[in-house]
Amino acid sequence: MTSVAQQLHSARESQKLTIHQVAEVTKIRTDHIRALEEGNFNVFSAPVYIRGFVRTYAMLLKLDLAHVMASLDAELGQTEKFREPPPLTDESRGALDFVMLQLSKLNLRTAGILLAGVAVVAVLIGSIAAWRHHRQADPLANLGPGIYQPAQPAPSGETVPLPSAAPAPRR
Repeated sequence: MTSVAQQLHSARESQKLTIHQVAEVTKIRTDHIRALEEGNFNVFSAPVYIRGFVRTYAMLLKLDLAHVMASLDAELGQTEKFREPPPLTDESRGALDFVMLQLSKLNLRTAGILLAGVAVVAVLIGSIAAWRHHRQADPLANLGPGIYQPAQPAPSGETVPLPSAAPAPRR
């Protein structure tokens, strides 16, 4: 039984395709294609990438997809790094992780409408509170005490008398 790497390599060569042509069609990087053809799965950080790239590559080469994927699962089961999937639960999660998880479950459209409604209500309550405070506030509350200064008698001859209440007619 041939490995997945050998199947991919021999199928590509039989169709006279270069690694660059495969990379252009599949949008898989050339170093990843070389790693798949060499069976070097340690280049990849997770098995989901390997499975996706092999699926795309096998579909391009028109290989038996079910057989290739079964062979890949058997090969990944033999490697230490990809033997079992990473655990889904992690006890080291903090409060921020919990909040982000809950936010990721929200429907964005519904959450946006709800958030906009809360913002409108908050602005309305703030406006009413400011208006009531303004109405009830004493406008003279911040003034200091007034100082009474009695009128001092004007020294004689230094001031000019004020005209009478009715102005004189002009000529």
